[in-house]
Amino acid sequence: MKSAAKGLTAILSIITLGITLGATLSLPAFAGDDGNSKNVTEDDIVRALAPPAKKPLTRGLSIAPQADPAPNAAETKLIQSVRGRSTRSLSSTEREEIASVAKDKPNIDLEITFDYNSANISAKSMPSVQALGRALTSPDLKGSTFVVAGHTDAAGGETYNQDLSERRADAIKRYLVDKYSISATDLVTVGYGKSKLKNPSQPMAEANRRVQVVNMENKTTASK
Repeated sequence: MKSAAKGLTAILSIITLGITLGATLSLPAFAGDDGNSKNVTEDDIVRALAPPAKKPLTRGLSIAPQADPAPNAAETKLIQSVRGRSTRSLSSTEREEIASVAKDKPNIDLEITFDYNSANISAKSMPSVQALGRALTSPDLKGSTFVVAGHTDAAGGETYNQDLSERRADAIKRYLVDKYSISATDLVTVGYGKSKLKNPSQPMAEANRRVQVVNMENKTTASK
């Protein structure tokens, strides 16, 4: 009886230890409440950018419903008119038209940082850019046309921030084209400077310094 009691005590001790350890462990968050992905993965990006009908099923994660990205005639005309264009060639009207169409499309905000006062992608953000490259070449997304939009915080003048956001969007595009052989015409780069703050109540917040990626049309219509 004593031996059995000791064995039972040992088992209970192990169970208690396991519960205690389990209570002290925490899993990294997929994203903050503001929608910004910090430790973003390839799967995170695919889930966010896939057309609604093709959203991969994932336990434990909920993706907000988004409008069907199938473009109408006006959207298709706009997309075709800006594909292959340089970032600096876009007029302010075209930038606003792109923003208007993009707001209802599958998108994701990536917190990609750059070296100070430059368009060099920081080392700490490289994993996110690489995850983006893998995602855009995945079967679920490959062949779509994507907008890569650069945004800054409110520091500095409008002209300076506009130029900086364009150069940073271009840097992301060059990396994706060079490292992942994504067609340059499938990546429409646009800069918005500080004109579209994600967190207007805190204009200097890090959340405002972001790169937004938008799936403008799915691969069944991209080549039309």
